[in-house]
Amino acid sequence: KRGQGLSDRFEGVPTLEERMDDVRDVLRAVGSRRTVVLAYSEGGPMGALFTATYPAMVVRLILLSSMARFSWAPDYPHSPTIEEIHQHASATWGKPESVRLFAPSRVGDVAFGETLARYQRQSTSPSAIKRLHTANDQIDVRAILPQVHRPTLIIQRRRDRAVKVAHGRYLADHLPDAEYLELPGDDHFPWEGDSDRVTEAIVRFAAAPSARSEAPGDERWLATVLFTDIVGSTELAVRLGDSAWRDLQQRFHAVARSELEAHRGREIDTAGDGLFATFDGPARAVRCAAAMVRRAKGIGLDLRAGLHTGEVENAGSKVSGMAVHVGARISAHAGAGQVLVSTTVKDLVAGSGLRFEERGIKPLKGVPGDWPLFQAIDSDPV
Repeated sequence: KRGQGLSDRFEGVPTLEERMDDVRDVLRAVGSRRTVVLAYSEGGPMGALFTATYPAMVVRLILLSSMARFSWAPDYPHSPTIEEIHQHASATWGKPESVRLFAPSRVGDVAFGETLARYQRQSTSPSAIKRLHTANDQIDVRAILPQVHRPTLIIQRRRDRAVKVAHGRYLADHLPDAEYLELPGDDHFPWEGDSDRVTEAIVRFAAAPSARSEAPGDERWLATVLFTDIVGSTELAVRLGDSAWRDLQQRFHAVARSELEAHRGREIDTAGDGLFATFDGPARAVRCAAAMVRRAKGIGLDLRAGLHTGEVENAGSKVSGMAVHVGARISAHAGAGQVLVSTTVKDLVAGSGLRFEERGIKPLKGVPGDWPLFQAIDSDPV
């Protein structure tokens, strides 16, 4: 991925969104219309998110020694804490001792240990791996697992020390069309230990016939929905008069559409004084919303915005789904100049540089449960 291996180095860490963009661009460049996605280790969250976001491009998904969340959380005890991850990486990265975590079956093989240490040093520096782990600390795709509508094979070794078996079992329990294969062994590297069984499982699953009817189809996908609304629009329209208000609305729509184009958003509706758009990346959506708020202020309008990431489906030229209702209800809680997001959006933009402040737990009209909401701050493009 970006910044590691033979890739050019850069300051920062690629986000899930950027990694998805890279995968999509490579697939398009080679002319791939539909593919089997194999995601290994920390690549699993990106693989699941890619499959949910671009179902038309994916036939099947394979998650190999992977997880739904990178580090410990109170409701996800399967991982070490980020402090423990940093401590272990600081002590072993680029050293033969890392064999004990990634390939215990090769402990005692001095040549292998030296090769692994050299591989790690050439792949990325200790400071870069710390930045990556810090960004990964916030990665959490648990909320979108039910939206992965492709057959999925999960391969997990029972005594894997790097990714505990509980991760694989969690994925199997929460993906809607999952096949779970638990193998003996403690190596995290799939090419070590009994690698033939891993290879055979991958080949069998990837080569299985895949009728399009296996999944709900390409009419449902994961998207980030954005709703904006002009605060105090009725009072402003009365004060300005019909003609001036119409001109101001047109200026705002021009501003909003330029930001949608810049952030790869898709305009769905601009009825009344509101705007509804969808995005294939949550960080782009948040930055687009923040840019709209700033530019609206520049033409004398107070804008509020709400965002949520969830499953949508085609409804003629429109889109529908519970995610649409949730996004609209979140927007209704925003004040002038605020960009409010759901927990799902916040969790999916890890490493993007976006920051959020808690805005309490709110009921969303017509939507079950109470929802933690967060305000995006410092949302300027990076």
